[in-house]
Amino acid sequence: MGRLADIMAQHHGIDIDGDQEGLLMKDLHAIMKINETMNLTRILSEEGGIVLHLEDSLTGLPFVEKAPDGAYADLGTGGGFPGMPLCIMTRRPTLLVDSVQKKVRALQGVAQELGLEDKVDVYAGRIEDLGRERAGEFSVLTARALSALGSLMELASPLLRRGGILLCYKAQPSEEEVACALGIQEMVGMTLKERRDFSLSDGSTRCMFVFEKTSKPRVKLPRRVGLAQKDPLHP
Repeated sequence: MGRLADIMAQHHGIDIDGDQEGLLMKDLHAIMKINETMNLTRILSEEGGIVLHLEDSLTGLPFVEKAPDGAYADLGTGGGFPGMPLCIMTRRPTLLVDSVQKKVRALQGVAQELGLEDKVDVYAGRIEDLGRERAGEFSVLTARALSALGSLMELASPLLRRGGILLCYKAQPSEEEVACALGIQEMVGMTLKERRDFSLSDGSTRCMFVFEKTSKPRVKLPRRVGLAQKDPLHP
């Protein structure tokens, strides 16, 4: 058992086989290589990448596995985390979404390198535009260290089918951020199903929020590009 498989089994009760671990490590090394010429991640060591990219990404695996069958999108994917690791583990049709064209082009190359080109597609553009183009098409969405919870719920709602899941990866959100998100649930048609607080193997604390699309939003979504962050909805 390699280091990553050991960490996931010991700390999170998640099993990874040798082939999966090989692909996950290949993904990390490919991103680190690209990072030499393009800024995809601030984490430069393999050791840091194993914990802060792969382990962190895979903590969402049980929630993604429980989500309804269907397409998955990783919003604001950056270096492809958690999107690529979750695709490796679940083999769901995966869309990596980022507004930076050169990032998604690089990730498309990584998907080909990993033999995942039939599973991974990319979208270079804004989440609001994707929400107009592919409304209600997704069963599960992830967002890792991307924006405030309320903004993420607003951006995710148009993309999700009824019963679909939004998984928000957070470090330590403030009480104010959480209260604001809970206050707009009905407005955006989303309901908090679970909150999980836990630690990674290096002791850093994490918080996972699982929202379900439970109804039609009461406001017209998506709003204009950028408003979810600049002028967030309030309870």
